[in-house]
Amino acid sequence: MSNERYEDSHLYRIRHSAAHVMAEAMLERFPEAKIAIGPPIEDGFYYDFDLPASISDEDLAWVEKRMRQIVQGKHPFTVKEVTPQEAREIFKDQPYKLELIDDLVNGRVDDMGEQIAEPAEKLTIYTQDTFTDLCRGPHVADTGEIDPNAISVTFKPPAGAYWRGDEKNKQLTRIYGTAWENAAELEDYLDRLEEARKRDHRVLGEKLGLFTISQLVGKGLPLWKPKGATLRDALERWLRDVQIDNGYDPVVTPHIGNLNLYKTSGHYPYYSDSQYTPIDVDDEQFLLKPMNCPHHCMIYKSEMRSYRDLPVRLAEFGTVYRYEQSGELHGLTRVRGFTVDDAHLYVRPDQLLDEFKDVVRLIQYVFNTLGLSDFRARVGIRDPQNDKYVGSDAAWEQATAAILQACQEMNLPHHVEEGEAAFYGPKLDFIFRDALKREWQLGTVQVDYNLPERFELEYIAEDDSRQRPVMIHRAPFGSMERFIGILIEHFGGSFPVWLSPVQAVLIPIADRHEQPAREIAAKLKGAGLRSEVDTSRNRMGNKIRLAREQNIPYMLILGDRDLENGTVSVRLRDDTDLGAMPLDDFIALASGVVENKALDLQ
Repeated sequence: MSNERYEDSHLYRIRHSAAHVMAEAMLERFPEAKIAIGPPIEDGFYYDFDLPASISDEDLAWVEKRMRQIVQGKHPFTVKEVTPQEAREIFKDQPYKLELIDDLVNGRVDDMGEQIAEPAEKLTIYTQDTFTDLCRGPHVADTGEIDPNAISVTFKPPAGAYWRGDEKNKQLTRIYGTAWENAAELEDYLDRLEEARKRDHRVLGEKLGLFTISQLVGKGLPLWKPKGATLRDALERWLRDVQIDNGYDPVVTPHIGNLNLYKTSGHYPYYSDSQYTPIDVDDEQFLLKPMNCPHHCMIYKSEMRSYRDLPVRLAEFGTVYRYEQSGELHGLTRVRGFTVDDAHLYVRPDQLLDEFKDVVRLIQYVFNTLGLSDFRARVGIRDPQNDKYVGSDAAWEQATAAILQACQEMNLPHHVEEGEAAFYGPKLDFIFRDALKREWQLGTVQVDYNLPERFELEYIAEDDSRQRPVMIHRAPFGSMERFIGILIEHFGGSFPVWLSPVQAVLIPIADRHEQPAREIAAKLKGAGLRSEVDTSRNRMGNKIRLAREQNIPYMLILGDRDLENGTVSVRLRDDTDLGAMPLDDFIALASGVVENKALDLQ
């Protein structure tokens, strides 16, 4: 996989340029439309519009056809520098552009009134054919670099796209598109898109009975059904055991904390826009927990530590809460309440490198066990032009050097990316590519000199002086909800046997076989295998079909001959027929697959 940044690639420029072409076609189709923004994104681009009427499939087909005509005109992308006054005149009929111009001229400020961008005295605009947009680029030289057979806007926009991502603002229509180097790449992408629809974790989650989301409970707050809870519990139990074997101690912390805790850590007000409003209780303010690390710091601080006690490794499956905009919520992958497989290690400086490498090895073990072998490493460092980070330059340099040294000593291929650090320290992220070639950020390891300083954490050194520990943050899964959503789509709902909520289903051919089937199910349970008996009135063929649709690994068919011979007839979910075998042989087969965390069924 290339280490070239997407933003620096030719494909990025193609998509950025195709977004402008799409905007031109949309304005021809809807002359009264008001345009907002249109950036490239992963696998494509989008543009937001304030439209005078709802858009139809016929409109999208027209826009796509018109885009092909425009790009064949080989219109050059020309850039021009203009004054704010000139820009306002050019976009006088585009209110969203005027608002952007004001922000650029005045310098952007965040919700706390802090300036996050310097005022601009000059602005740049790009023009191709009949369309002009306020833009910094980059673009291709002319529209001829966009293959007319490698663009598509055939998929519908989502329901919600609020201006500036704020649901208090007007809801716009977001039109998505994609562009590739050639038609073959587009065809491959559209095939993957269709496969992604089939694997959509929201659809499979409902079909397989894993989770549900109730509007009465609240948006972004998934409810785990028994089968989903079983899957989740299997993951948690396994990682708990792995962590204990690696010297971690389990802890449990509350779902809320005093607001002063998060002020001390710096999470409030830094993350205030994604946190819930503080709760007033007995003249104090409390916050739904947005992070676990401040709580773990207080556990560390609850007793004096000696240098002999370090490292201290605290692990928790801790539930946290973030306020995500309604339009950004998406099944399990973007929620408002989620559980993090969090751990925080408090180490002496001389232990940092070895402990960091051990954490990386643990994350690699977790990924490889799950068959997630296609991943790359990204070292996220701070952006020197951004002042959002806390802590001294010396602390940042130490932390960054430790991560880079660990990567080098482990021969871990990695690339460095500015602006991807946490606000309190640099980090190493693992970017996983799933079965559909989509990339997801999963495991993360972060080195932090700042929270120990903020919380005045100490240990007694060998010379009896008081020293600060270094803190390592790590989470192999990240959000359990998001991780399971990714697993559902990666495996298409056909989980490895050890994770399958139901590992075997007993299918009695006739009513007289139901009681023996229940007795066999009890034996399977005694052997640690999760099973159920299909006692429905369906015919055997329908029972097999339904078991396959539920992606149950093993179907054990029980008839008169099986009862006479003491066997079960085994069929796999991929329709492989293993034939009749003694029950003990099947138990040995399935138990071995589960114990080895095998990805195959036999």
